[in-house]
Amino acid sequence: MALHDLGGHGPPLLLTHATGFCGPVWRPLARHLADRYHAYAPDLRGHGEAVTPIGLDFHWDGFADDVLAVVDHLREHLGLDRPLAAVGHSKGGAALLLAEQRRPGTFSQLYCFEPVVFPPMPSAPAGDDTGASGSGGGNHLAEGALRRRATFASFADAYDNFAAKPPLDVLRPDALEAYVQGGFRREDDGSVTLRCRPGDEAQVYRMGANHDAFAHLATVAIPVTIARGRADPFGPAAMAPAIAERLPDGRLVVFDDLGHFGPLEDPDRIADSVAAAFAR
Repeated sequence: MALHDLGGHGPPLLLTHATGFCGPVWRPLARHLADRYHAYAPDLRGHGEAVTPIGLDFHWDGFADDVLAVVDHLREHLGLDRPLAAVGHSKGGAALLLAEQRRPGTFSQLYCFEPVVFPPMPSAPAGDDTGASGSGGGNHLAEGALRRRATFASFADAYDNFAAKPPLDVLRPDALEAYVQGGFRREDDGSVTLRCRPGDEAQVYRMGANHDAFAHLATVAIPVTIARGRADPFGPAAMAPAIAERLPDGRLVVFDDLGHFGPLEDPDRIADSVAAAFAR
């Protein structure tokens, strides 16, 4: 994995990204919290600058492995002897919950925006992490990832493409720029290529309903804020109230004017919500 030091002053804050994205997309939110926290954001397996072998199954327990490895590194590097606070978006939120379930006390508190945590049922929207693929549930997310355009003539061309059409046109410009700069690599001819291989992204979606975080929510004893955007009957927003209800110290926050990309649509407002939740 790669771990990005996003700067700031105060205790460490871990930020985990959604499927298809990368650690640097948190820069605008981290900047808004820079007087309160020192933010760190990893590129989880298959994403950003992480070096990922071909053919990985991408079971989401592996993202919990990544989170715990980052936590252990930060504790050693920073000399920490206390739990961290963390914020996760979509798959990143699920990874935080899975990590805390596996190793209770890893975190002091969590803020999860539309974590992809579904109950175990045959009709669960498999892989419904709407990271960089839009909203809705089902295999169309994996299919869409496989069709994703992976190469552009330049960073500017990639930015202009995403800014002009759904679903990423809703991102605030600085968040979209951070995605393009962190999510693509420059080739020798000047063109840029997606770091998250389309086949890997598709497999992440396919595996999204196969973890058991929902069944073990009652074991997460720390304070957890579950945030969601506007109501969506099929996506992660639909499960947010049930997740918050099943957490021993869960709290639901709703942003009816934002979508699944809330932390990237309005980073400042989500940052203020994180600060308020952690101050609670």
